[in-house]
Amino acid sequence: MPIADIEGHRVPLSNLEKTLYPATGFTKGECVHYYASVADVLLPHLRDRAVSFLRCPDGVEGATFFAKHVPPGTPDWVTRREVTLRGGTTARQIVLQDLASLVWAANLAALELHTHQWRTTSARRADRLVLDLDPGEGAGLPECREVAHWLRARLTADGLTALPKTSGAKGLHLLAGLRPTDCAEVSAYAKRLAVEAEAALPDLALHRMTRSLRAGKVFVDHSQNSWAKTTATPYTLRARSHPTVSAPVTWEELADAESTEALVPHAGDMAERLRRHGDLLAPLLAPPEAQPPLP
Repeated sequence: MPIADIEGHRVPLSNLEKTLYPATGFTKGECVHYYASVADVLLPHLRDRAVSFLRCPDGVEGATFFAKHVPPGTPDWVTRREVTLRGGTTARQIVLQDLASLVWAANLAALELHTHQWRTTSARRADRLVLDLDPGEGAGLPECREVAHWLRARLTADGLTALPKTSGAKGLHLLAGLRPTDCAEVSAYAKRLAVEAEAALPDLALHRMTRSLRAGKVFVDHSQNSWAKTTATPYTLRARSHPTVSAPVTWEELADAESTEALVPHAGDMAERLRRHGDLLAPLLAPPEAQPPLP
């Protein structure tokens, strides 16, 4: 088994030739390489955030499972933090603080990385808001785009800057940086935005999850602002048929895209995107200097 020496840590690498995405032949070795190549922009978004993994040890067409707890055999140098769960119980979870830990996780075939909107250093105080735009049957990028532009203007009116990223599938995420704010307040504000979007765009937007209402509309999922919920972290791979990435895009790219497929980047696209744009979500890493009270 090859061993990588990364920043003074010995990281075992196994089965690098195993195919994780059969539709494209993308291997575990390529997954490890992808995460190492985006580490400079990904790690700041992971810092101090407990991670939930979607693991796919036999690839995206095999059995997959979410893992929140520390896996057996985790090296001592991988950071753990105590996190409160629903019901008041606590658990130790992984926090990926450095390149070695990120490569270690990739070697577990932890294809997807999901994090809370808050850091373990400021539990239940969100430093970002997220709205997940999920199109129902018969809706797609044009509908998501119109709802996204309405929400962008609405957030701007409240002094917040909306930044779009792909979900890695058919939807969009809108994120806005916050000064650390109680998750209950952020959740209430996000729900109000979703309700207002539905009132302003009744033929397009929906704030309720009810599937029978979603045909041709975009569900504005505000629930991921709850302290207990997680969202696909920026630059994570997605466990779809192809190695797509939940990656930031510009508003101009969103306006010009003809389809979701054309908008969503794949792992192989990211090196060039990062050379061209850098981290489009860098503003999330510095809380806004002025933030009005969330209505």
